[in-house]
Amino acid sequence: MKILHVVGARPNFVKAAPVMRALRGRAEQMLVHTGQHYDAAMSKVLFDDLALPRPDLDLQVGAGTASMQTGRILLRLDPLLVRYRPDVCVVYGDVTSTLAAALAAVQHGVPVAHVEAGLRSHDRTMPEERNRILTDHLADWLFTPSQDANDNLAREGVASGRVHLVGNVMIDSLSRLLPRTDSAAVLRRLAVPPDAPYVLVTLHRPSTVDEGAVLQQILGVLEEVSRRWPVVFPVHPRTRARLDAVGGTSTALRLTEPLGYLDFLSLEKEAAVVVTDSGGVQEETTWLGVPCLTVRDATERPVTVTLGTNTLVGRDAGRLREAIERVLAGGGPPAGGRPDLWDGRAAERIAGVLTPDGCKGHAGG
Repeated sequence: MKILHVVGARPNFVKAAPVMRALRGRAEQMLVHTGQHYDAAMSKVLFDDLALPRPDLDLQVGAGTASMQTGRILLRLDPLLVRYRPDVCVVYGDVTSTLAAALAAVQHGVPVAHVEAGLRSHDRTMPEERNRILTDHLADWLFTPSQDANDNLAREGVASGRVHLVGNVMIDSLSRLLPRTDSAAVLRRLAVPPDAPYVLVTLHRPSTVDEGAVLQQILGVLEEVSRRWPVVFPVHPRTRARLDAVGGTSTALRLTEPLGYLDFLSLEKEAAVVVTDSGGVQEETTWLGVPCLTVRDATERPVTVTLGTNTLVGRDAGRLREAIERVLAGGGPPAGGRPDLWDGRAAERIAGVLTPDGCKGHAGG
């Protein structure tokens, strides 16, 4: 059996690593990196941290609009699909590369498996939401991380035989690599006092960083907070450009280059509170039991709010300020639980479905 994995951005790498490991010895595998995340140095760090095999092919699509990147991926995957003729194309998450690879595979009659299917924010202004919906309705196997995802797919009329509740593959990577983290070393390198509570920040979504007024208000709150507690902010490349456009930030914020997976996890597990707009960080903090404040109006991962440690504060600077101060004063949110099947074995379940015996019994392929 020949399986083609397509990745394109940081969250995809974290999800693909355990799936490829679980399929080792069960199938011939090829890994394609679209190059949507085009920082070569950062890609290398992530691949090294995750022990992910080097890509067999890098499509090098680079920067551009989602439409431009989609077009390049379709053009560059086309000859590979003709030549390699995979039995399954596995795509991950909700980035541009996810939908583009699914489209390319379907055009060649290659069945698609979507890892992290069924998540919905119910906000179609988000490009990720459109990618998720379209990919799910193209896919033959839909691997869901939580029951709410199954419920979403059932409401949309997706046949239940195509849907497999397997748990969260991001937690597979987190639980495996957590023992290798070294929080003290990373904090020392960033000159953060070892015993001080600190705020960890990650922002990258267009709704947060592309609107100058919103970004400035969030930065204003973080600068206020930094007068009392350290604020560590690893800056995504596109966010860096937006910071420059709004006039930079106070030197009180500890701005860093993007961090590798292990370094970021080292900071995340010891943070007093995390401020983010990332879906994956909402999941990781829930599993770690770390308070998370999400600067979005909706989340496609509601289980992190209902069961986990996540609080939606929207893009309201006042609510963000109050929530940070409340958490740092010891007032919440309460410790949450871990969703079912977030046990580090999701990839094994996926491999059990995608191996030949699993394919023969698949009702929706």
